[in-house]
Amino acid sequence: MKKIGLFILLVSICCFIGCARPYSPGFLISNYDFPASTPDDASGLQIGAKTGTSQMINYLGWIATGDASIKTAAKNAGITKVKTVDVHFDSILGIINTTTTTITGD
Repeated sequence: MKKIGLFILLVSICCFIGCARPYSPGFLISNYDFPASTPDDASGLQIGAKTGTSQMINYLGWIATGDASIKTAAKNAGITKVKTVDVHFDSILGIINTTTTTITGD
């Protein structure tokens, strides 16, 4: 009986561990965007004229390849002044996880 209780406790911890984050991933499938940073000027959000992206892929949490950095996204689009940064996550059963960084700027 103690083993069943311990098993239920461990499964519960694993299921609810994502609830502590502001953007919680789905347990089976995730497909969401969130802002990594925005301008802090009083005039509001100023989206740049150019858009650049960078991406990385992770397989099973064992193999990760790519570069999802802001620097690479800016270089890909020829942006010298970054105005906004958004991040997009895709995950299917934790097997294939994709992170895409999208920036705007001039």
